[in-house]
Amino acid sequence: MSLYQRFQNEPFFFLGPCVIENQELLYTVAEELSRLREKYQVPIVFKASFDKANRTSLSAYRGPGLEKGLAMLQLVKERFDLPLVTDIHESYQAAIAAEVVDVLQIPAFLCRQTDLLVAAAQTGKIVNIKKAQFLSGADMFYPAQKVKDSGNEQIILTERGNMYGYNNLAVDFRNLHDMAEFGFPVCMDCTHSVQRPGGAGGKSGGDRKFVPYMAKAAKAFGAQGYFMEVHPDPDKGLSDGPNMLYLKDLDALMGELLGQ
Repeated sequence: MSLYQRFQNEPFFFLGPCVIENQELLYTVAEELSRLREKYQVPIVFKASFDKANRTSLSAYRGPGLEKGLAMLQLVKERFDLPLVTDIHESYQAAIAAEVVDVLQIPAFLCRQTDLLVAAAQTGKIVNIKKAQFLSGADMFYPAQKVKDSGNEQIILTERGNMYGYNNLAVDFRNLHDMAEFGFPVCMDCTHSVQRPGGAGGKSGGDRKFVPYMAKAAKAFGAQGYFMEVHPDPDKGLSDGPNMLYLKDLDALMGELLGQ
């Protein structure tokens, strides 16, 4: 059974630190994810970004970049045999990233960018499209259709909240149901949905205590997958620390979601 077929038939998890900070961090997280994969026997995809191209401030840490970042992710795959997902921000990155990763992720702000969607589709890789903060679940028919019409039906649609005034997000869980109507697996971004974009003085804030509630509510609304950024010490993380989950808390939450 292919990885995408497993996504269609089993709960799955996209897990990892927000951004590639160093190789040691990647190995620390991947080692725990490998253990959890064996424990729960569900698909786990390792996530980390080689470039955070949409940081609030120009001075914020972005990551090691495309070439170095992909080389670091490749080492994770070779050492732990975990499939990989990473974001792409420009069309030319799709084919390069597809040489290493199994899932190409389209950032929420870019989910209507036609050339980016088409380039991702043409790699033949699974394409995870995050729903924009300004779109409804029903609106996601059109980004998904761009990928499908480009010859690729391996699509995942991910909910991550909608803007609710300034520097705040709210989640309408009906979006999960609406996106599932298109016939693709739906995923809940449990950590970015508790983010407060740009709300912490030149960087994004958030509140990780709500992450488990987002995950459990998404399960009730039929989510097939769960996206969570995790870190051994998120308060020292170089990106999105306030809404990343402590790595040590992941096991218990996965067990609860899986009924184990």
